[in-house]
Amino acid sequence: MAAELQVLHSDPQQFARSAPVAAQPLTTASWCARQGWPVHPLAPGRKTPVGNCEVCRAPGHARGGCDCVRAGRWCHGFHAATLDFDRIRQWWGSRPDLGVAVATGPAGLVVIDVDAHVRELPDRQRLLPGVRISEEIDLTGLAHGFHTLGVLAALRGAVSPADDESTLRVRTPSGGLHVWYRNDGGHRWQCSSGSGGGRALAWQVDVRAHGGYIVAPGTVTSAGTYRRVGTTRRPAPLPVWLAKELERTGHLPPASVPGPRPVPPRARQAVLAARSGGGPGDRALAGVLAEVAACGAVPEGAAFSEKLNRAAYTAGGLVAGGLLTEAEALRVLRETAEQARPGRRSRCLAIIRSGLSAGLARPLSLKGRA
Repeated sequence: MAAELQVLHSDPQQFARSAPVAAQPLTTASWCARQGWPVHPLAPGRKTPVGNCEVCRAPGHARGGCDCVRAGRWCHGFHAATLDFDRIRQWWGSRPDLGVAVATGPAGLVVIDVDAHVRELPDRQRLLPGVRISEEIDLTGLAHGFHTLGVLAALRGAVSPADDESTLRVRTPSGGLHVWYRNDGGHRWQCSSGSGGGRALAWQVDVRAHGGYIVAPGTVTSAGTYRRVGTTRRPAPLPVWLAKELERTGHLPPASVPGPRPVPPRARQAVLAARSGGGPGDRALAGVLAEVAACGAVPEGAAFSEKLNRAAYTAGGLVAGGLLTEAEALRVLRETAEQARPGRRSRCLAIIRSGLSAGLARPLSLKGRA
């Protein structure tokens, strides 16, 4: 094993041959958007998103009920990522000091983030999750993510992504490497940290996919520039062997049950009331509740948060107008949300309370709509 390490694993220093000098952020952001990769700003000189506005930083603030992203502001990190060239010019045209990041999930990308920092080895069973490494194997020389990723690739008879010249690779200021791949299979790959205790591909190897972002090549931070390696400028399809490894190591969300979930009893009652000639309040509530309930048939991409916020806002207006009690509104909204998105009670409740609060300030008048 130790001898193999000397041959099979990439040396981070080989990536000294890198792209030309850093591009202007507006040029970088525009180029990424032309590839179909939504972009969002990074704080000046850093690899973290620009901070939220004062309202969005307030305790209890719910992103689902926030108007900042819809208004073209960059609050909430990669959730604000856009392909709108007018917005891109607005952001980076006026603030050329901002860095550029790509929201990997919406961009259809899976990026393998290899760490070059030499660190003390963890327990050997954490080096390659799910792959047993016996005590007889000498791990001398194994020190960082280039090594563990190389071992994994060698075990599968494949080329290490770090050595894959067919795809876009970006050297980080710390000597690490970002290996970009296209997610052509339509799977909703999840992010992971190779140094954490949860799902992981390999020790010191992170995965950037849905629920994350990656620094765009050409971006400058206080630590240095993210530089393209070699001549390949675009991502290749995710290799089959690597997709199998991602699936094996838990990078896919639990399979969802196909088909729509049943509408919760109280929401169903509201819908039935509207169909049977109920009052205008019933019909107004039924319509927005039905939109929330219908999200149960679509695991992602159904604008669930916006629809729940709209339903809560409408319910708040009905409460303020004396057409519904607040307790009843809260109960129906929570029940509907739980059926559509099980296991997200805290998040859903925050959206509901935000929408209800806003709606309570604007009584809903339904005169003439009976």
